[in-house]
Amino acid sequence: MTRTAELLADDPIWLILLKVVAIFAFLVLMTLLTIWAERRVIGRMQHRPGPNRAGPFGILQSLADGLKLAFKEDIRPVMADKWVFFLAPVISATPALVSFAVMPIGPEVTIFGERTALQLVDLPVGLLVVLACASIGVYGIVLAGWASGSPYPLLGSLRSAAQVISYEIAMGLSFVAVIMYAGTLSTSGIVAAQENGWFFALLPVSFLVYAVSMVGETNRAPFDLPEAESELVGGFHTEYSSLKFALFFLAEYINMVTVSALATTLFLGGWHAPWPLSLIGDGVLNTGWWPVLWFLGKTIAFLFFFVWLRGTLPRLRYDQFMDLGWKLLVPVSLVWIVAVTVIRALRNSETVSTQQFMIGGAIVVVILVAATFLIPDRKPENDPDEVPLAGSGFPVPPIDLEVPKTPPRRTPVRSGTGSGELAGPEGEEAPHGNV
Repeated sequence: MTRTAELLADDPIWLILLKVVAIFAFLVLMTLLTIWAERRVIGRMQHRPGPNRAGPFGILQSLADGLKLAFKEDIRPVMADKWVFFLAPVISATPALVSFAVMPIGPEVTIFGERTALQLVDLPVGLLVVLACASIGVYGIVLAGWASGSPYPLLGSLRSAAQVISYEIAMGLSFVAVIMYAGTLSTSGIVAAQENGWFFALLPVSFLVYAVSMVGETNRAPFDLPEAESELVGGFHTEYSSLKFALFFLAEYINMVTVSALATTLFLGGWHAPWPLSLIGDGVLNTGWWPVLWFLGKTIAFLFFFVWLRGTLPRLRYDQFMDLGWKLLVPVSLVWIVAVTVIRALRNSETVSTQQFMIGGAIVVVILVAATFLIPDRKPENDPDEVPLAGSGFPVPPIDLEVPKTPPRRTPVRSGTGSGELAGPEGEEAPHGNV
């Protein structure tokens, strides 16, 4: 057992309950603050004030919205499956809360005289727990769409299932290189392995793949296809209202916090202080309660990244989104895993020095850059039936276009009998209903 696991194994029951309540309160509070910050930041990006009435700087607006949802009428469609319709938001929100239990927020501290670690549980397979919770969460979305008894929620839920499966594969592959360097699946062990260097610099490809995958995993813009208002109304939660709708929102934002905390744990050193703060006082800022501040700062930076993307990029088409996951992220991850394996094998055998690695890597980069310039551009094939376009991009009608003649129409006229009957073109009486 690791030192963290030994400390957590000796936690009394009151301390475990205290950690559970603290994590739940932290996630709910982060949800309220993230919604408020998102509206304020996007408002600033779009040159408008955002919420600024409820409380100072509008900071109580999210709380007011939550209370409003609690008192709204709870509507259930007639065709909905009662129990599945009720359980779906619960199934969606519960795994989001559970997955944060394995996140190491800080090192050893003393709480009311009890020595412990700032983590609820340290499992040898902590990363697999996070992936399992993410997989279970999509069941809530799929069941919500199916149980609503409406076509648009069903389509949104099916989109979400395909999306989560696709990007979970890429996300899982981005973990492989981290596990190889850390030598463990434990989240606390991964943080300890980054004491002398963060993995985002050592494994940049894994970091980029994870950064894209976590946005797709949480159904956030520009990858919010299951909730696309333009073609699916509101997606899988179209028929939901009141607290059930609030639970879906809670699950989405808690998932954002969880994947941001996981990115901090895997690639940004977890609770370790950033350089050069880590050099102050021989690492005093990595002890006590200081690491909680660094962990929160890195997590909030990733949350700002989510907001920045939403305010910057337009929504992708569904085929573009799936192509990005299957045709780019997954192949790149597989090639990167092979490259990392070869490099580690060569370094462990001590047959190649670090200088030779750098020179070989530079040669490979130069070859790839040169290849991109030397490969000729693919010319589009000429389609003889293609409609020509004007300079503005609008189709141009052909010069020899012949407009067909207007077909003759029967013009209804009143007959001279005064009975209100309708007559045909030659004055004969028209049959009833044929006007």
